[in-house]
Amino acid sequence: MIDVDIRLQVQDGQRQFALAASFATEAGFAALYGPSGSGKSLTLQAIAGLLRPQAGHIRLNGRTLFDAAAGVDIAPPARGVGYLFQDYALFPHLTVRENVAFGLTTWPRRQPAPAQRARVQSLLEGFGLAALADSRPRTLSGGQQQRVALARALACEPQVLLLDEPFAALNPMLRDELRAELATVRRQWGIPALMITHDADDVLALADVAFVYAQGSIVREIDVHDARSRERTREALGVDRPADSPTQRRVRALLHTSDG
Repeated sequence: MIDVDIRLQVQDGQRQFALAASFATEAGFAALYGPSGSGKSLTLQAIAGLLRPQAGHIRLNGRTLFDAAAGVDIAPPARGVGYLFQDYALFPHLTVRENVAFGLTTWPRRQPAPAQRARVQSLLEGFGLAALADSRPRTLSGGQQQRVALARALACEPQVLLLDEPFAALNPMLRDELRAELATVRRQWGIPALMITHDADDVLALADVAFVYAQGSIVREIDVHDARSRERTREALGVDRPADSPTQRRVRALLHTSDG
């Protein structure tokens, strides 16, 4: 269960942005959907502990990660989350193996323990990266870089996987393949995932539930499998695509609520 109810304000020069996000889900794969600048990334950063809200709480599987009223704010490394950044954030001077193992090391202990090394090797093999273990990120394709970043996020055995626009940096021809691969990985590892995206195809391919963002708040919750929706502010606006199934057309229309 991911339970988020947060309020925060950020300021950049003269521009201020207020976020008021509240949702709870037990879905295996949830999407935060909406246009750029609607508050999705701020929500993900707050869950990861990279940004501190001014009010509210964040709970993961009954464990409180943040509670402004109670003064609880768990440090990011102790939160039990794996974070896949939009640009993957791989370290260019490290090999693939070293990148995957990076979160398992500390300054006093520069090498992973034997069990951790075995886990890294298992991840390399599972993601088809074993032959590239000694390569540097600059020599990898976009799809290979994503696999390295995903393996690194899973190396610390997180309780939830946070995905920031996981396909935005990829060639469109690769996206369908890697969506399917990500779905398979998530099922194999049995780990819940929370993905932010502004691409309806990501939602249709992967998500069980979608929370639609607009101007700093969640305006709609959508059950992707049967297209039931609890509207919070506005009537749906949308478009149909002949290639979509009837359920996919309804989901796509509901997602486009945020575009109006």
